[in-house]
Amino acid sequence: MAIELTDANFEELVLKSDKPAIVDLWAEWCGPCRMVGPLVEEMSKEYDGRAVIGKLDVDSNPGTTAKYGIRNIPTILFFKNGEVADKQVGAVPKSVLVAKLEKLL
Repeated sequence: MAIELTDANFEELVLKSDKPAIVDLWAEWCGPCRMVGPLVEEMSKEYDGRAVIGKLDVDSNPGTTAKYGIRNIPTILFFKNGEVADKQVGAVPKSVLVAKLEKLL
């Protein structure tokens, strides 16, 4: 299951991780976010132990949302060594997300 990320645990779980991380920035009211959510959950099982995969609710976590300049959701940020290495805005097929993650492994 994808990790529930918050402003409070983001640095510890994502920025300080020794593994690549995917962060799905979403909101309850966002239709396209509901299409991407299950894909992120599937990937969290498939990449368990190899990558950190989490979801961050933009409405509940304005600090992280503002820090990364998130204006459209869903946005998926790909982190490596505490830095944003790639980004995907909007709903896309799982294969696109997997390809971006594979490049970071």
